[in-house]
Amino acid sequence: MTPSFARPVLSLLVLLSVGCADAGGDAAREPVGSAVDRPPFPGDEAFTLLQKQVAFGPRIPGTEGHSQQLEWMRDYLAQRADTLIVQPFAVELSTGDTLQLTNLFARFNPDASARVLLVAHWDTRPKADQADNPADRELPVPGANDGASGTAVLMQLAEMFSKQAPPIGVDLLFVDGEDYGPTTDDMLLGAKHFAANLPAGYRPLYGVLLDLIGDKNPRFPVEGYSARYAPEVVQRVWSVARDLGYGNVFVPSETIAITDDHVPLNRAGIHTANVIDFEYGPGNRYWHTPDDVPANTSASSLDMVGEVMAELIYRGG
Repeated sequence: MTPSFARPVLSLLVLLSVGCADAGGDAAREPVGSAVDRPPFPGDEAFTLLQKQVAFGPRIPGTEGHSQQLEWMRDYLAQRADTLIVQPFAVELSTGDTLQLTNLFARFNPDASARVLLVAHWDTRPKADQADNPADRELPVPGANDGASGTAVLMQLAEMFSKQAPPIGVDLLFVDGEDYGPTTDDMLLGAKHFAANLPAGYRPLYGVLLDLIGDKNPRFPVEGYSARYAPEVVQRVWSVARDLGYGNVFVPSETIAITDDHVPLNRAGIHTANVIDFEYGPGNRYWHTPDDVPANTSASSLDMVGEVMAELIYRGG
């Protein structure tokens, strides 16, 4: 990782062997449902969903862009999911202020006992704290990659699932307040709330978090907490990627542990792996800056991650 990577929520350095992604052995690769034919994942359509989100403007809680995106997502998912649960909640921040937030929980094949949880955050960061120009650090982050990319893939999967039902139960969780900050005390708010208020008896087999997946030159090493707390999930996801020919991008190599939305989910007993790119642009220069715009993201990256997630689900989880 380059020295310029100054993400404030980084934790300890974890050295992983190539074998870490094979933790759990072949048994961890066994599907839980019967495989069905998988429709192709349309990366271009997912990219259009990414652009749509950025066009709302910054999706900072309490702003017009945030309200517009929430209404759009709610309508889009209500038309496609078997069940849509809208989860509004309030959080008192470390400053004493109160933030009004909303998670969306879209369920497909809701009666299936075998379920997989896919997660992304849809909000954007209020201030571009990593901008090189000090004057830009008060600007909001557009959130093309950090927010819109994972959300776009999950929404496109919702479209796919509505047309061809998955062979297992699938839940898409869109969490709010992930990136509010500026410190981790006031971040991961939606994931924390969901983990503390799980639906009665809710125990998915595992979860996968998608964060920062739209870079033009993506690379997804195995994130440290994922390897530690959800090695069997890492094995499933990275093996599917390898089977599809993406082993050069989903790489089982050393990485860092990062405090992200998967941490509260793992603490709640939902083994969740984080698919995340640690370097957005050369030297991570676009992360948490005004340069987090669609021009610095790629439909082909969304296509690849979406294909891996679709294959994971349609082969039976």
